[in-house]
Amino acid sequence: MSEKHYESYENMTDRQKNRTIWSVITASSLGTLIEWYDFYIFGSLAIVLATKFFPADNPTAAFLSTLATFAAGFVVRPFGALFFGRLGDLIGRKYTFLVTLLIMGFSTFLIGCIPSYETIGFMAPVLVLILRLLQGLALGGEYGGAATYVAEYAQPHRRGYWTSWIQTTATAGLFISLIVILITRKTLSPEDFDTWGWRVPFWISILMVGVSYIIRKNMKESPLFAKAKSEGKTSKNPLKESFGNKFNFKFVLLALFGAAMGQGVIWYTGQFYAMSFLQKVMNVESSQVDLLMATALLLGTPFFVFFGWLSDKIGRKAVMMTGMLVAILTYRPIYDSMFKSVNLENKTVAANGITEKRTAKIHNDIATDSLVTIHKEILFTDGTLVKKDSIVHWSPTGPVMKDGKAEEAKVSQTVKLSDDTKWYLVFLVFIQVIFVTMVYGPIAAFLVEMFPVRIRYTSMSLPYHIGNGVFGGLLPAVATYLVTTGKEAGHATWYLEGLWYPIGVAAVCLLIGLIYLKNKNNNLHD
Repeated sequence: MSEKHYESYENMTDRQKNRTIWSVITASSLGTLIEWYDFYIFGSLAIVLATKFFPADNPTAAFLSTLATFAAGFVVRPFGALFFGRLGDLIGRKYTFLVTLLIMGFSTFLIGCIPSYETIGFMAPVLVLILRLLQGLALGGEYGGAATYVAEYAQPHRRGYWTSWIQTTATAGLFISLIVILITRKTLSPEDFDTWGWRVPFWISILMVGVSYIIRKNMKESPLFAKAKSEGKTSKNPLKESFGNKFNFKFVLLALFGAAMGQGVIWYTGQFYAMSFLQKVMNVESSQVDLLMATALLLGTPFFVFFGWLSDKIGRKAVMMTGMLVAILTYRPIYDSMFKSVNLENKTVAANGITEKRTAKIHNDIATDSLVTIHKEILFTDGTLVKKDSIVHWSPTGPVMKDGKAEEAKVSQTVKLSDDTKWYLVFLVFIQVIFVTMVYGPIAAFLVEMFPVRIRYTSMSLPYHIGNGVFGGLLPAVATYLVTTGKEAGHATWYLEGLWYPIGVAAVCLLIGLIYLKNKNNNLHD
């Protein structure tokens, strides 16, 4: 923790430095990956959680409430950035993200322990919301610490490359969350998964957190911060220096509106909104969506490192602005192609491809009524299989009447994709992941280089987490609302309405970034 640590690091050969930074990246990445995993299993299981923690009488409202709870974790991330960023600049990077790791891990584990809405009523969503807020606060302090820690070990001319490894952890965390959920679904029966199996991915996280804590505990402080602390050059009031100083605050705003907010919406469009769109708009079977997303993410993840490396060569701005531009221009054609790939109007029903059966059970609340479910399966010539369940109330005298008319059936539909369509959708999601890697791969190095060591943790964390937590985190809920509103209004392309949010935010960010950001990488603050 003294200046000797900085001097010993500076005296190392390049080979020794590379070996040291690999150990730093491994320790930082493992913890960050686990925190992202913890954060994402909630989003990945949003459809299931909507039925567990919210009233079941209005599925659409329950799903939107789940997305809003998910978004709440993002909205508080800037507050976590301020609180933990301040601690990181006062006492050090290492100890701060040890605390964030533990808060995240225990919050995730406890979400898996909360009784359902049927058991404890409105306390269920209240407890979930509280734990989501704790997760958001912890993640707000985690990323800035990990990115700053790695950047302060990296050689300046390779900072984009080394910090890009941290950037892979967010996607890797989502990938692992999808794999764990997929394995759990395949291992258990649908009934067991729906009853209790959905809790397993939340419980598993506590084991991973324990391993990561042991590894992180043995890490040393970053050499640049150790030197600054030994020389008495650390900040006594990081918040005041970061946001009370007009010169520095100008760079905080530029980092937010010229880079982070555009990066945030592109990140969540290419991963979370793509997943939500497949599930809720296209009605693709959940297990297929998980596998499809995991495949696209696995193929795209190496490009985080590639574009981080490229930003060392041609500049952070050139890479990030190009990613925003191509995303803005191609999102609507991509999502239009995704939707039309499962358009049943363009498919032919196979010979003897329609099967139908009915089941009935007594209504839970009305003993004289039955719930009749009509199970219908339609097989198309290209291998697409549609499963459609229609549930109606049936009394001893016939269908239950409401306002003089038979009560409308509740219909649910899932689509099992053909192999050709599945791989086509993998390709379209993969393209979106490439956009993500272009804007996200260089962003850690870009933000670190904008601010001096003494207030770096605080200054870089806030724009990053507002850009990702607020602008990005609100995307699933806002986009779902726009799609629902567009469908009710009868728009011909209602399924594309949700894209106006990320396109608009990214366009504003692109314009500001092109005008005000410098393309030259800045290493002066070291």
